[in-house]
Amino acid sequence: MSTKTRLTGSIFLSKLITQYAFIHEKTVGKTAGEYIRQIGLRTGEWIEDFYGNREDDWSVTKYAEVIVELKNSIGGEFYITSITPEYVIVKANRCPFGEMVRDAPHLCNMTSSVFGGIASRKFGYGKVDLKKRIAVGDLGCEVVIYFKANEFVDGDEYENLPRTPENVDPFQWENETIVLLNEELRKSDELVVKLLEELESLKKQVQIGRN
Repeated sequence: MSTKTRLTGSIFLSKLITQYAFIHEKTVGKTAGEYIRQIGLRTGEWIEDFYGNREDDWSVTKYAEVIVELKNSIGGEFYITSITPEYVIVKANRCPFGEMVRDAPHLCNMTSSVFGGIASRKFGYGKVDLKKRIAVGDLGCEVVIYFKANEFVDGDEYENLPRTPENVDPFQWENETIVLLNEELRKSDELVVKLLEELESLKKQVQIGRN
């Protein structure tokens, strides 16, 4: 048996995640992007603790090194191209989700919220401009993270973000958030069932037409 690439656990997991994200977006709509954003914000908090104590002061250089190491440790190929007191630019030749990210480009919201959330908590402000994205057909990714507000540059802003209380796992979602998530997932399930019923109805109509 031959395959184009060797199947690994990371490739399989990436495919599962991107396909789930694709289906979630199709059923829930724009809300899916907000869920990805929230997961990214919480993941960023966990990363800060992973690389030290939450109260540690970070230099811009350390920030850039951490976000690149993070992406590369999960299968990406990121590198720093510019570090200044006002902004950092990182680029990538490979996304952690590989080419499969094209199935669910809104997963880029996670990159934005991880990078922007950490910048906001460490420097008081972050704006993330995803200038180029493999997910939408670019050959590589280019991300600019600004540390000062500037109305003349594009990007997602992150400021005054609430921090999870100390000694609390940032992935322990509040009850209100879980209730909202469950409600949206219920709507997703109902929509999927409805779509399947419509497809079955169309299938029967086609069969009748052939007869």
